[in-house]
Amino acid sequence: MLSREQIEAMIPHKGGMCLWDEVVEWDARRIALRADNHRGAAHPLRSQDRLRAVHLCEYGAQAMAVHGGLRARARGGDASPGLLVALRGVQLHVSYIDALPGALECEAEVLAEGEGSQQYAFRIRHAGDLLAEGRAAVMLQAVGAA
Repeated sequence: MLSREQIEAMIPHKGGMCLWDEVVEWDARRIALRADNHRGAAHPLRSQDRLRAVHLCEYGAQAMAVHGGLRARARGGDASPGLLVALRGVQLHVSYIDALPGALECEAEVLAEGEGSQQYAFRIRHAGDLLAEGRAAVMLQAVGAA
């Protein structure tokens, strides 16, 4: 539904730090995305030649950013820049993700939002198995604010 290039145009993360390859579907409350970059030797979050499951929190946060960009675009505007301020209830069901064959899949949904903040739940799966889940809160800046 939406390509990596289109995703990069909406979020501040570029190149290898843009973690999602495609948006599968979305509506005003939720988004589903897919990525197949977790095995890459050049993945920017790798350390000691491994990609730890804790980095799935960044995948979840970027899912929020993509969803915010899509929602803003649907309203005819730009998304407000956000700052991740909290992760809660994070559960990691694996230790590493770099050897998993096939794509990672994410669902993220809006739980609460106000003028200056948003809270989402995210779940990341591989081949139907839940890898990580949690909630993330973002503080939003007004578009054009310093």
